[in-house]
Amino acid sequence: MYRPDPRSLEYPLIESQAFNLTSTLVYLFIVLLAGPWFMRNRKPFDLRKPILVYNSVMVLVSAWLCYEFLAAGWATGYSFTCQQVDYSNSPKALRMLRACYVYWFSKHIEFLDTYFFILRKKWQQVSVLHVFHHTIMAYTWWYGVKFSAGGLGTFHAPINSLVHVVMYFYYGVSALGPEYRKYIWWKKYLTAFQLVQFMTIFVHIMNIMLFQNCEYPLVLKYIVLSYCVSFIILFSNFWIQNYTKKAAQRQPMEWTKKIE
Repeated sequence: MYRPDPRSLEYPLIESQAFNLTSTLVYLFIVLLAGPWFMRNRKPFDLRKPILVYNSVMVLVSAWLCYEFLAAGWATGYSFTCQQVDYSNSPKALRMLRACYVYWFSKHIEFLDTYFFILRKKWQQVSVLHVFHHTIMAYTWWYGVKFSAGGLGTFHAPINSLVHVVMYFYYGVSALGPEYRKYIWWKKYLTAFQLVQFMTIFVHIMNIMLFQNCEYPLVLKYIVLSYCVSFIILFSNFWIQNYTKKAAQRQPMEWTKKIE
């Protein structure tokens, strides 16, 4: 059984699983039951101002996290083959721990993404991919903070934070209304960026598991690998359903119009 990192226990909500588990279960309850029930006879709420504020804050938080993960290790000496966790109290190790903690807590804040979709009745956005992604990231990262805050398991964190800078900018513009949609024509490329993210992480973790004699908690390696593979499958399916199939459906219509 892995021992908790004593440094992590100094942070609120880490010693006990209570908050992490309760927050995740409440999220699933709201998404699957309470949210749809609450909105069943209500019109969508106009939340443009709070959503704009929220997304602006999340852009800044994500940018800060990306910088912190790079400064605490990934751009300042971390190995891309086998990076162990630094459990010392050195400034860089503590900086990495702080970044991991804020990253984990931000994943629970990101539940607001889904709550806003529900209150606006954007049901197509509350997909299996969306809910799975939010649930698994928020829940599993608590273990990362408590037992292994740093090292190779955080490789995906600066990449994911960079993706979220772009994603929350997209969400912010999208929430302003239909008249602003012309400025976010690049949604397809955002999805491609997300797919590249997970493929990069997959190559990294597979290289370590297959070719490197790396003494890093095996269970954490498998956690990273499992949700990476899951996200690749789900995002690939999203791409096929929303871009490949729709493009194929449009082509016959365009050909018919040319004939007419």
